Amino acid sequence: MFEPAPFHGCRPRLVAPVRVDPRGTKGPTRGQARGPLWRATSRGFVVPASVELTPEQRTLEASAVLGDGDAVTGWAALHWLGAPWFDGTIDGAETRDIPVVAGRHLIAQPGFSVSQEFLAPGEITSVDGLAVTSARRSVTFEMRYAAGLGAAIVALDMACYSDLVSIAEVAAYVAELGPLTGIQQARAALLEADENAWSPRETKMRGVWTRMARLPRPLCNAPVFTLQGLHVGTPDLIDPVLGLVGQYNGSDHITLAGTANDLKKDAAYRDLGLEPVTMVASDWADLDDFTARLLAAARRARCRTAKPLWTVEPPAWWTPTRTVAQRRALAEWQRERYLRYRRAA
Repeated sequence: MFEPAPFHGCRPRLVAPVRVDPRGTKGPTRGQARGPLWRATSRGFVVPASVELTPEQRTLEASAVLGDGDAVTGWAALHWLGAPWFDGTIDGAETRDIPVVAGRHLIAQPGFSVSQEFLAPGEITSVDGLAVTSARRSVTFEMRYAAGLGAAIVALDMACYSDLVSIAEVAAYVAELGPLTGIQQARAALLEADENAWSPRETKMRGVWTRMARLPRPLCNAPVFTLQGLHVGTPDLIDPVLGLVGQYNGSDHITLAGTANDLKKDAAYRDLGLEPVTMVASDWADLDDFTARLLAAARRARCRTAKPLWTVEPPAWWTPTRTVAQRRALAEWQRERYLRYRRAA
């Protein structure tokens, strides 16, 4: 029986789709492909049924139908380029199609969608044997076709999280584009994006902060220090004028140890004169209630009269990592040391 080889040395867990072969030499026979040991990926292509359907595998399977000058784009290209937050789902539930760009007539099939927008050869790059659009083109595609402005901001924030693009780079790219579908949404997202958000939920919380509560735009993951230069913590959001701190606690915080750590952080911030407020996963079902809590915390922060014992100005020994440029300038050992807390968070 035909046995497919791994796709690429750098991604050994992936298996490239093969065509059904009447001889059974370059692929399974039609009879074998209809059996339980094989799974159809697109018209005429199959992979073993045991192959795990990860975002990367889905992307590889969709790419089997592409020709010269075609490429994977959008979230799938960004994930292939190393951006982990683009997992091909909507909030971890509904699966999204793989977006591809094809200069020829290509019919969409279950699992992938087709764009026939113009694609310049210089916007295609080959990464581990797969043709994908550049990071700038890919994230702009995501921003333009996002379900709303909030989702467009999340896309740019998370592409910046992985240092694939900077806001300035995407702004320069968007400035060169004409009146394309969703271009106004992409331009609007550029004005509200941040290069130091650590998760989509943090970005969405920032949107509640500014749009629903109408509070001044906070800093994202700005480290807080004592006046003596000791690092106290790095809250998800902070208004350095009000002294208002925002923390997002997802499902990973719902443990005894996680809750204890969160309470310690809140106490440490309060001891310095900061006012913390926490958003939890269940708050998405009642944003009005969380907004009321947020505004109440803002009022308490305004009423504080004691001299602040904190600052967001880093001491001389601190290595800043707030921007894409700062993170790109780090040596590999520095990235491992200084950015590991982002993955843990």
